[in-house]
Amino acid sequence: MFSYRHAFHAGNHADVLKHLCQMLLLEKLCAKDKAFVYIDTHAGAGIYDLTSEQAQKTAEYQTGIDILLDAGCQSSHIKAYLKLVEQYRQHNRYPGSPEIARRLCRKQDSLQFMEWHNNEVQQLEANYKQQRRVHVHHRDGFEGLVAITPPKPARGMVLIDPSYELETDYQVLPDTLNKAYRRWQTGIYAIWYPLLAKQRDRSQGMLEAVSRGPYKSVLDIRLSVVPQDEQLGMHGSGMLIVNPPWQFDQHVEMLMPELATALGQGGEGSYQIRWLAQQD
Repeated sequence: MFSYRHAFHAGNHADVLKHLCQMLLLEKLCAKDKAFVYIDTHAGAGIYDLTSEQAQKTAEYQTGIDILLDAGCQSSHIKAYLKLVEQYRQHNRYPGSPEIARRLCRKQDSLQFMEWHNNEVQQLEANYKQQRRVHVHHRDGFEGLVAITPPKPARGMVLIDPSYELETDYQVLPDTLNKAYRRWQTGIYAIWYPLLAKQRDRSQGMLEAVSRGPYKSVLDIRLSVVPQDEQLGMHGSGMLIVNPPWQFDQHVEMLMPELATALGQGGEGSYQIRWLAQQD
């Protein structure tokens, strides 16, 4: 459980989808003056050096953020994301979800970052030790989320993106979400999950468990960069949004065609947006 390092995957197509959705949600929250809390359950290091040994070993950013930077997308949301990311990319870095949250949240907002990996949390603490509104927790994100809900203020969002290296994550996540939601029903919950080869994919069971939950609104967003294969690795990823803000689905719908076209390999990109639960 301590082997996962996000630096191997920083800036890949999954990060692009996750961070675009994160930015859209934060923009919605920032539209009102009222303070909110941002919670990141699996924060990682916060900022990633793309010249590091880990990043260079896989170079996944080359088929993710680097392609998107050169794609000439016209979506205003994609442009806003690229404008932020480009400030880091020109210095061979990529901002993780904690750094994006730090950039978008205001002085009245609170940021709660959780990380269990010893080396990752040390880097996370070093990156944000001067930030008074940032609170770093060295703890398991699943346990930590339930422990700190409901937060104060009781307005805000949670990003949940475990590594799924342990198959138990697919069962623990819906259970944790259920417990947290019962304590904090007004929060926005954004859950990232991988789309793997047919023999390895475990996402469907997790989605079914979430769809049986007490949630009034659940939006499922999927991006595939290649068709699903029997034995290959991750062909795409998804974002589950519990309690999506008003018109969030429409904004996602506007950017996904360009995103699938830009990141799809060999013209094989595709996307799907569907409601698992929708309030009448």
